[in-house]
Amino acid sequence: MRAAPTILHLDMDAFYASAEQAAKPSLRGKPVVVGGLGPRGVVATASYEARRFGVHSAMPMAQARRLAPNAAYLVPRFTLYRSVSDQVMELLGRLSPLVEPLSLDEAFVDLEAGGTADDTASALEIGRELRAAIQAVTGLSGSVGLAGSKMLAKIASEEAKPDGIRLIEPGTERAHLAPMPVRTLPGVGPATADHLRRAGMTTVNDLAEAGEAELIRLLGKAHGAALHRMAYGFDDRPVVAERDAKSVSVEDTFDMDLHDRVRVRTEVERLADRCVQRLRGAGRSGRTVVLKVRRYDFSTLTRSETLRGPTDDPAVVREAAARLLEAVDTTGGVRLLGVGVTGLADYTQEDLFAQAAGARAAAAPEDDVAAPQEAAEARAGAADDGPGAEEAAAEQLAARRWPAGHDVLHEVHGHGWVQGSGVGRVTVRFEEPGAAAPGRGRPFRVDDPALRPADPLPLVPDPPDYSSWPASRPKSRSGAGAPGAASRP
Repeated sequence: MRAAPTILHLDMDAFYASAEQAAKPSLRGKPVVVGGLGPRGVVATASYEARRFGVHSAMPMAQARRLAPNAAYLVPRFTLYRSVSDQVMELLGRLSPLVEPLSLDEAFVDLEAGGTADDTASALEIGRELRAAIQAVTGLSGSVGLAGSKMLAKIASEEAKPDGIRLIEPGTERAHLAPMPVRTLPGVGPATADHLRRAGMTTVNDLAEAGEAELIRLLGKAHGAALHRMAYGFDDRPVVAERDAKSVSVEDTFDMDLHDRVRVRTEVERLADRCVQRLRGAGRSGRTVVLKVRRYDFSTLTRSETLRGPTDDPAVVREAAARLLEAVDTTGGVRLLGVGVTGLADYTQEDLFAQAAGARAAAAPEDDVAAPQEAAEARAGAADDGPGAEEAAAEQLAARRWPAGHDVLHEVHGHGWVQGSGVGRVTVRFEEPGAAAPGRGRPFRVDDPALRPADPLPLVPDPPDYSSWPASRPKSRSGAGAPGAASRP
């Protein structure tokens, strides 16, 4: 625990939804929901306008549509979110070498380690500067919490939402926490909260007054003792700069159960390719390939295969995932598929047989190479028996090619985004970030040759230069500035 509020917690406000509103002038000030749009999808983020209707993250998308039928429902654009996150993390890295990212939109920063704050005044000043810098560089807002510990800093940022800053003075933790519900403390979920409620404890003050022995009796030694310390505001966890990822994985939940074996294998190969893209994006390789299958009855099977060495070769991962699939019975139907890689390393030990197979594929004539993935998916979808199967497969293919909210480029009309697709048509609204007025929507055929998917545009085309920020450093209590840092005037 610190005597100065030099631990900062940043949490971007409704990050995905705010990024979509910033990118799309027609959605500013309107309810926006980002997540999986199928009947089995869930909400990833809801804008504050949508939250007024009761929509929140992790809610089933079908329920969200009932609560806010007129909201804009969009598929996530992780390329954009990662790009904005990189800009935010770069600003945080200028404050301290100790930055602990928790997700794309959330991180702890040790200001003391960076010499950027050593008391209440300097911490508040740097927090305000950070919020202004984020707004200028990304066009988005973030809430900042400052305290002497990670737990209190996170609580403070939650209290500051949206678009605010909150500081909890060291020494006031016990009084600050006392009236809060027990769910405020990390590690207290619905089951634990219900267990404590039955014991007559609903606030943090109840936990503190119950005593450590009683909490240990109720929750066990480790959890009870930790909860008692947190009830008094004690949290000595350090800010950890690097958290080593243990695995990389991707998964998809399908709107309708998959029964066709060819379609299931096609989806597994597609997920394997996406997994390798993430693996390479992180500069890693992996040795163990994992397949996850959730069947029609919600039973979930996991199968794994350990390779001879770490790899980031998509052909190797695809083949391993396909072998694992052969051992799984999918005749009843598949709700969800996932492919992951564990046993991560910073190098690859290439599989010579896979290399040879890749070389043969590269040398083969184009006519002998497998058809593009989209066509394969369409064929697999059309293979299902039943009336209208071919039309349904075409609609599924269109929805995959033109996801709602994603970027497109038209040869005549320029950059736009997909408002929706169906019945062989896709509707595009042509507008760009920073436009003063909403753009115009136009319908096109889903196979219009003048229309193609595009990369997201930056939210702020020409962000200001913050390479020299922060320009000064505070004096430490001993009177000496941080090593290599100038003192604050």
